[in-house]
Formats: sequence, structure tokens, C-alpha cells
Amino acid sequence: MRVGALALRIIQQFVRDRRTLALLFIAPLFVLTLMKLVFDGQSVSPDIGVAEMPAALTDQLAAADADISSYTNLDEAMDDLREGKLDAVVTVHDGRPSVTLEGSDPSMNKAVMLLLQNTLRNQVNMDSSPLVSYLHGTADMASFDSFGPVLIGFFSFFFVFLLAGVSFLRERTSGTLERLLATPIRRHEIVTGYLAGFGVFALLQATLIATYSVKVLGMYMVGSIGYMLLINLLLALTALTLGTLLSSFASTEFQIIQFIPIVVVPQAFFSGLFNLDAMNPWLQKLSNIMPLYYGADAMRGIMIRGEGWGDIGVDAYVLLGFSALFALLNIVALRKHRRL
Repeated sequence: MRVGALALRIIQQFVRDRRTLALLFIAPLFVLTLMKLVFDGQSVSPDIGVAEMPAALTDQLAAADADISSYTNLDEAMDDLREGKLDAVVTVHDGRPSVTLEGSDPSMNKAVMLLLQNTLRNQVNMDSSPLVSYLHGTADMASFDSFGPVLIGFFSFFFVFLLAGVSFLRERTSGTLERLLATPIRRHEIVTGYLAGFGVFALLQATLIATYSVKVLGMYMVGSIGYMLLINLLLALTALTLGTLLSSFASTEFQIIQFIPIVVVPQAFFSGLFNLDAMNPWLQKLSNIMPLYYGADAMRGIMIRGEGWGDIGVDAYVLLGFSALFALLNIVALRKHRRL
């Protein structure tokens, strides 16, 4: 009898808590549907530029499930390769094929080389072993080196989000925030103060993750460590402002956790951890509203392609814009607490 009464109380608590019911029943369906859309999209074909190639060989490459772009000269093709429009450039020198791989994605490198090998196997009067060079990366670069920069950004974002959400919630539930709001202090000063306090630990965490990944794990790194730390800090700042904002709509730590399937999990799918080109075109557009997409793009550009501010500046400004937007929304959200 006592066991039944206890079980009934637990059931009644769940029934009254709509957020918990949504986490239990709707969140798994949401994540599974998202995975279906991500992994069951369109096939990805290598984008190959050809210059100074025999027409017959170009036709065979096009027939071998590759997107072929023909160029009148090699320099134009190499320019597009540097801009990320191509995965490889193929040409012929002295009867021997030569391929320059973009190099930042090992899986795409393998796809290009497999396609070329299958195509060249049927060629007569031509050496079937192409000369291979890399615009970025090396032949020894592992898959972890390719998606590692994305993981650095993801973990910085994820743990700072939890830190900010739970810590700011405790400030509310302990009554500290209400006592502050009863003073003449302005709302923007409260938000700035909290962000500065939490930001110290966010900065330390971002620095630790980035340094450990490069110095200890030996992750591939050719760019500036300063730019890498800057982007990591901007990601942490975005997670910090977003976490404090969403904590305004939670009353317990468990409700902060409930935001993870909706806010954090989609960030992973659209960050570049999985090939965005494989998704349906309409789904790819959702990446434009994901902060982690911009952070991961900049991190990969810095670490793998050695990009500078001219290449990552847009990503940095977008992350700064997200942080400013969430901070302003935090100030607005404090109004309801000041009325209490």
C-alpha cells in the first residue's frame, strides 16, 4: 500500500510537470527526426576542377559520379580551390595526371582519390598513379584532426552553457538576484557584472581546452593560437549569454537540462561535425542561426587551413552579434524579476 502511494505521488508529479513530460516523450522523437533528416539526405559527390585535361578523361570523371568544373587555365582552378569551391583540381603533365587536394577533410580526400584511381585504371598510354599534393593538411592527417576543431568549440559551448544556466538559476533561487534588484543598480549593470564574473571561468575553460588539444593531444594546427583562443572565447561568451537567458525560464536545475535537446543537440548536427552538403538544401539553411556553426567554421579555418582575420572575421563578428543579442534579451528578461 505504501509503495503504491509513493508510486502514485511520483506519477502525479510527472503529470503536473509538462516540461518533464516533453523531455521524456517529445525530445527523443525530435532528436531522432533530426538525425533522420541529417543522415538520410542527398549523396555527396566530390567537386573536382579540371584544367588542361583530355576531353575523354574529363567525360569519364563526370560519368564517375563527380561534379566536374572545367577551366581554361590551371590558375583559375587553383583560385577556386583556395576559396573552398572545389575539393580537388586535376590536370595532366607530361602524360601523367596530377591532383591537388583541398586537404581539410580526409574523408573527401579518400573519395577523390578512389574516384581517380577507378577512372585512370581504364586509361591507356597514361600512368595510372597520379602525382598528389595538398593545399591544406597532409596525407597523414587523421579524421580526428578534421573534426577535432569542431569538438573543441562544441565542448566549450556545452559546458559553459551548463555553467551559466545553473549558476544564474542559483542566484535567483537563493534570493540574491531579488535583493540586487531591490537596490538602485541598473539591469544592464547586473547583466554585465554576472557575465564578467562567469566570463572569467569561461575564459579559463576555453584556454584550457584549446591548449590541451594542441599541446597534449597533438591536434593538427597551422594557424595562430591567438585567433584560436579568440574564437573559443567568443563561443564561450555566446554560450554564457544564452545560458543565463534561458535560465530565466527555468525554476530548477533539471529544467536547465531540459533545454539541452532543443538548444545544444541541434548545434552539434549543424556545426560541421557531419557533412552539411549531405543534408537537404532547406535543412542546410538552419545552420545560419546556429552559433556553433560559425565558431566551428572559424576553428577549422584557423587550425587546418591557417586562415587569418580576413577569413575568420565574419564568423567572429557573427558570434559577437549573437552574444550582444542574448545579452540584450537578458536585460529585458530581468524586468519580470524586478516586478516581483
